[in-house]
Amino acid sequence: MSENTLHASTDRAHGSRNSRRLRTAGNIPGVVYGEGVSPLPVSVDAKSFRTAVSGDQGLNSLIDLDADGQKFVVMAREIQRHPVRGTVSHIDFQVVDPHKPVVAVVPLHMIGDAVEVRHADWEVDQQLFNLEILSRPDLIPTHIEVDISDLKPGSAIRVADLVLPEGVAPAGDTDISVVNTHAGRAAKAVEVKP
Repeated sequence: MSENTLHASTDRAHGSRNSRRLRTAGNIPGVVYGEGVSPLPVSVDAKSFRTAVSGDQGLNSLIDLDADGQKFVVMAREIQRHPVRGTVSHIDFQVVDPHKPVVAVVPLHMIGDAVEVRHADWEVDQQLFNLEILSRPDLIPTHIEVDISDLKPGSAIRVADLVLPEGVAPAGDTDISVVNTHAGRAAKAVEVKP
């Protein structure tokens, strides 16, 4: 996982009026927090932030944050957006230890073809699109593949069934369904016939 350097200013004034001025000038207000760190208000350049999280890792990217000489290794955690424009209006940066596990959210990608399900006129229904994992920051995958090739009508794939990379574990309930199957219209019509 590549680390990006992001420069932050710590001299931002508090209050919504000052935050609006920052956003108008192309900056994003934020806060740095974490174990052993007092909450530190900062502001970062919007373009530099977009560049820092535009790689394959996205918001799971490790960022070297230089806050006026104070150096932190952080991940962008809570991102607030403008309700209409969708622009980033506030960022919470969490200080992390690159050698300790963190909780991250990773997208799930379905691969393969559920031939038996399709031939029985059943349908595949993806229930979970992202998975919360526990992993060291350098081991966080860009996505996790869910192979549906062996699915059969009436079966499901649960979090516990997923093949996760080494050093990655599910952070939540492993009994949650990722993919279910259910009868399609044609299969239901056949069931209804006397």
